[in-house]
Amino acid sequence: MAQISNEQLTTIKGLAYSLVKVDHPTPFLKTPADYNLQYEDVTFKSMDGVELKAWYIPFQDSNKLIICNHPMTFNRYGFPGHLDPWNQFQDVEVNFLNIYKALNKAGYNVFTYDLRNHGESASANDNVSGVGLLEYQDVVGAMQYVQNHDGLKHMQVGLFNPCAGGNAAMVAKTKHPEYFEDVKAFVCPQPASMHIMTQITLNNMGLGEYMEVLDEEQLKLGGFKSSDMSPHHYAHNVKVPTFIIQTKEDAWTIPDDVQKTYDSLGAANKKLYWVEGTTKRFDGYNYFGENPEQMIAWFDTYVN
Repeated sequence: MAQISNEQLTTIKGLAYSLVKVDHPTPFLKTPADYNLQYEDVTFKSMDGVELKAWYIPFQDSNKLIICNHPMTFNRYGFPGHLDPWNQFQDVEVNFLNIYKALNKAGYNVFTYDLRNHGESASANDNVSGVGLLEYQDVVGAMQYVQNHDGLKHMQVGLFNPCAGGNAAMVAKTKHPEYFEDVKAFVCPQPASMHIMTQITLNNMGLGEYMEVLDEEQLKLGGFKSSDMSPHHYAHNVKVPTFIIQTKEDAWTIPDDVQKTYDSLGAANKKLYWVEGTTKRFDGYNYFGENPEQMIAWFDTYVN
């Protein structure tokens, strides 16, 4: 590794901060009311006591429930990538309300929450993102809330957890499998390995040889090494029927990484679908909102 210049180090420090700290919550542009969906605002606690905010979207006389979360920097609405300054991250609006509407129309109750440091949920861990390594406590908290709620505890449960939210679910199932014994199915769009994403980012900046420096800066901020923030370490403990989708030509990652996550799954029943025709990762997040048929079929098969 070549000697790093002061200018290069300053750039890497800025990148590390943007990857570790989530201190500017993304705004909400829509709620279920905009889609004529009845809903309730819910407040509950993560496993470690962080106050989390959620929507509960009921379907009358249904005993099926899908619990949803979201990627890093998003919230339960999605991400306003069509507006400045968020379009500098990626210029695609992600709208999870389309997914909730499709699920609800198909007969599912929906419970969707903001992870810590995101949306309307409380700050925690000095606003550090663990891409699942801290947020798994929110996934457990959602399960605890459902399992202790008189109106929800008897429901058949599926999980819709994309990206960092999916990583968090895999960590949660590994650390606390007792809360997931009754989960029937898992849909996980675009599980992410941060060491792949950060290496690509560094390469694009002409700083590809400085991954160790980036890791050091992330640790100084209270974060984690990029290689630790990967579903590869946890996927083998996911044994429920699991459906993964991924933008195949995603400019932020590589197909082999998602293939490895899929191959590592402990589930006997699993499915991998590649979203083609785009290099934009955020198009993959919108896929089931625009094309819900495969998602609904997966949940219909196993959540019953």
